Amino acid sequence: MKSFNFKSANNSKEAVKLFSGRSAFLSGGMSLLPAIKLRLAAYSDLINIKKIKGLSGIKVSSKSLRIGATTTHAEVSTSKEVLKSIPSLAKLADGIGDPQVRNRGTIGGSIANNDPAADYPSACLALNAIIHTNKRKIEADKFFKGIFETDLKKGELIEAVEFQLPEKSSYAKYPNPASRYAIVGVYIARYKKDVRVAVTGASSGGVYRLKEIEEALSNNFSPSTIENINISSKNLNGDIHASPEYRSHLIKVMAKRALESC
Repeated sequence: MKSFNFKSANNSKEAVKLFSGRSAFLSGGMSLLPAIKLRLAAYSDLINIKKIKGLSGIKVSSKSLRIGATTTHAEVSTSKEVLKSIPSLAKLADGIGDPQVRNRGTIGGSIANNDPAADYPSACLALNAIIHTNKRKIEADKFFKGIFETDLKKGELIEAVEFQLPEKSSYAKYPNPASRYAIVGVYIARYKKDVRVAVTGASSGGVYRLKEIEEALSNNFSPSTIENINISSKNLNGDIHASPEYRSHLIKVMAKRALESC
């Protein structure tokens, strides 16, 4: 492992000012530190943002739920505000990794990393989230660009994620038995004017919205509605855990489970 400089920031402006060269922001470090240890990534500076008070916390309004970037998965899963406003999001957070990961990993780090099998990106797409950075607001539909890629620019820092409150929502996943990453995860959210369905863990292109199921559920929000919908296995992942064809099958199964628990 190559050496690096470790720096701490007291606020967002200071964190961005410290960013230079091959720097990286460090919060929970659940993905960043293993990548460094395995020499998959190397940085000149790691900038600790965990101590920035303004980046953590949970606030709910009449229309949205705002979660600070450094809020841990455990804090999301046990928050009274989240449990009351979007209980499916609390359930999602409670299903991430193990207690050690949930008490260290953060929502902002998960979204910025955009692992193709992570849970939060599907929540962002289904719940029509807005990602707040130190420079701008980014709609979730425009934020995720592919595996481990986002619309974030160099030195841009996620400060909060704002989820739009749905009428109904649910998340169901088929987890890897060891890591609890999603082999396939489906998040469904119903709004007054439309239905949003997001899939994680399945596609070679990362998290995505499943438009054919969205259209069907917009007309009839019921598990029986998707019985005759065929999910193509084209562009789906195939590995030791599941073939593209099996992942295609799992998408329908997880979608049905999510609908049944809405």
